[in-house]
Amino acid sequence: MNHPAFFDAVPRISLYDPLAEFLGATEDGILQYGYFDAVRLAGHSCPTVATAYWSTYKALAFLYTGVTPVRGDIRAEFSQASTSGVTGVIANVVSMLTGAMSDNGFKGIGGHFDRRKKLFFAVEMPGEIRFTRLDTNQTVLVGTNLQRVPASPRLPALMTSCIANTASTAEIAEFRQLWQERVRSILLEHGDDPAVFLITPV
Repeated sequence: MNHPAFFDAVPRISLYDPLAEFLGATEDGILQYGYFDAVRLAGHSCPTVATAYWSTYKALAFLYTGVTPVRGDIRAEFSQASTSGVTGVIANVVSMLTGAMSDNGFKGIGGHFDRRKKLFFAVEMPGEIRFTRLDTNQTVLVGTNLQRVPASPRLPALMTSCIANTASTAEIAEFRQLWQERVRSILLEHGDDPAVFLITPV
């Protein structure tokens, strides 16, 4: 499957999922996700999808320093409503990676593996997303400032032409390349930039 080469350069996320182990999805319960998995879920690659993936990566790295994160044992809360802006898009990616679900999640088996009531919206808090490790109640806030990674000034005009079906083949290619270049820069050049990804322990 063709995709930009930088997708494969983005660090992957490994998690232990006890439900996956219990039902034999993997022998040891280890699941690994990459940025391309988030792209496949969303159906596209953009700064929002990149932010969702990398915010989760950074939060899990903080909460589970030196140990494998446990999928299904993480609560994720958003300061905005699910229908506000791109919150729903971000939440879908966060949910895929952490296993956190709202009331429509998996109900569990025999009192175990319940994924419900671990994903919340419109929560009053200072950050954008709050992740909590449920076994220790350790919490971290994640915020982003994508204005620190500006897009090419060519993008708005190119996007307008592409949407209007007036762009040439070369302009379409340029638009796609510039769009994904910003995504690449967010993930690979600014992934550890504290001015772009703000990680705040609570």
